Amino acid sequence: MGDRFGFVKGHGTENDFVVLPDPDGSVHGDLFPDLVRRLCDRRAGIGGDGVLRAVRCTSYDDPAAVASRDSAEWFMDYRNADGSLAQMCGNGIRVFGRYLADHQGVDTRRPLPVGTRDGVKWLRFGADGQISVEMGCGRVLGETTVAVGERGWPATRVSMGNPHAVAFVDDLTDAGTLTVAPSYDAGVFPEGVNVEFVVRRAPRHLAMRVHERGSGETRSCGTGACAVAVAAAATEGHEAAAAGRPEAEATGDRWRVDVPGGTLTVTLAGDGTVRLTGPAVLVASGEVELGRLGPASG
Repeated sequence: MGDRFGFVKGHGTENDFVVLPDPDGSVHGDLFPDLVRRLCDRRAGIGGDGVLRAVRCTSYDDPAAVASRDSAEWFMDYRNADGSLAQMCGNGIRVFGRYLADHQGVDTRRPLPVGTRDGVKWLRFGADGQISVEMGCGRVLGETTVAVGERGWPATRVSMGNPHAVAFVDDLTDAGTLTVAPSYDAGVFPEGVNVEFVVRRAPRHLAMRVHERGSGETRSCGTGACAVAVAAAATEGHEAAAAGRPEAEATGDRWRVDVPGGTLTVTLAGDGTVRLTGPAVLVASGEVELGRLGPASG
């Protein structure tokens, strides 16, 4: 990496990211955790909930990128704001798709495959500017507990390729300020966990707040929105595969999930797969000078 390099800034329902264009993989040697933290710093850097490095699968020797080469040209190398690796990001991959459409000339009339650490995901671009992502199957793994201060709640463990603990609460303010991570069982989640606090607004209408591992409270979480819909469906006995409604098999159960940064739509299909739909907006592009990035704040 040179002293100056390009970037693009974007967000999906205000979950914001620094996109780092790196088609030939030349940035990888310097993409260490400290650099990611400095880029994501909201005072001394560009600011963001994470970094999306856009690299061609053939230019990256990560096992997940290698495994994606037969299906996808591009790989989303996603890092949380603290520099840690993440398997998947539902809002991030839509921003990634918007970047590829606007800056790399991909054909938005066709489904777009993107390699991730959770396998190849397929994106579809709507005429209304919304982007849908096939997120794979959400898996309910059992129950656990989470706590904020002295107050605790039962939570549903859900895997969306990354780990989630979904707690249904009476009011979203019950989670407090979320300036520190909620307490959880480190034996169950040795690599950390995304914790969602959820209230039911109406049938198939949820609202949530989230504390993301490696980033803190964010304005939105795409995999989190999928996880809360999966948990709610399981809790209420509305799993699409067992709903017994012909329309559920044909079109899936659609859930509205309100987040602080907007609204996402989650569709639980009859075969157990999950589709996430929402906006993705690019707001800026430019160059950053490495030497001017300050040390990341604690």
